[in-house]
Amino acid sequence: MSSPDEHAPAAANGGQQSPNPVKIAFVLYPGFTALDIIGPFEVLAFVPGHDAVFVAAEPGPVTDDTGRCQLVAAASLDQMTAPDVVVIGGTLSTKEPDQAVVQWLRRVHPATRWTTSVCTGAIYLAAAGILDGQDATTHWAWAGELERRGARYTEQRVAERGKVITAAGVSAGIDMALTLLARLHGPEIAMGLQLGLEYDPQPPFDTGSPSKAPAEIGSSCGRS
Repeated sequence: MSSPDEHAPAAANGGQQSPNPVKIAFVLYPGFTALDIIGPFEVLAFVPGHDAVFVAAEPGPVTDDTGRCQLVAAASLDQMTAPDVVVIGGTLSTKEPDQAVVQWLRRVHPATRWTTSVCTGAIYLAAAGILDGQDATTHWAWAGELERRGARYTEQRVAERGKVITAAGVSAGIDMALTLLARLHGPEIAMGLQLGLEYDPQPPFDTGSPSKAPAEIGSSCGRS
C-alpha cells in the first residue's frame, strides 16, 4: 500500500514548503455532513505549504449528521483569527445556522484569500451576508432557501465569483477543492493531485442532478 504522501504533488517551488503556509480552516459544527468536509480536506491537506486545521466553537470532537462520525477540532473559532482559506460544509439539519459560526465568518471573510462552501454550507455564507446579490450554488433541494437569504442560485456544480467559491451537493466539494487548488498553485498541481487521488467519477447511474433523474426518483428525494 502506498503512503498518503506519495499522492501529494510537488509544490510549485520544487517541493520546498512555503515560509508562509496557507492556513486553511475547515469549519465543523454539530450535525455537519462528513463528506462535505472530508472530500476537500483530502484534496488540500497533503499539499506542501498547506496548514489544514479543523476548527469549531471549541476544540475537541464534533459529531456529524449521522451521529456516527466524529472529527476533532484542533482549534476554536476564536483561536483561528486570520485563515487564508475557509471551507465550510453543509448539514441535513433544517435549523437556523449556528450563530457563532455565522459571526466568525463575518469577521474573517474580509481578510481571506478564498472563502468556500460545499452543499448547504452556502446557507452559512448567505446568513453571514457574503453571498448578497451574488451567484452561488448549493444542494438543489436548498436552492429556494439560498435565494431567500439573498443569493442568486445557479445550477453550476462549482460557482466561482471573486474570491468566493461555492459547490453544489456533497460530492461536488471535491470538484471545488480541485478548482481552489488550481487557483492557489496552478492547474498542473491540481491535475497531479486529481491523478494521485484517481478522481475519475464514473457513477453507476446517471441520476446525480435534478435535470437527469427521473421524476419518480426526484420525488422520493424531496424534489417537488
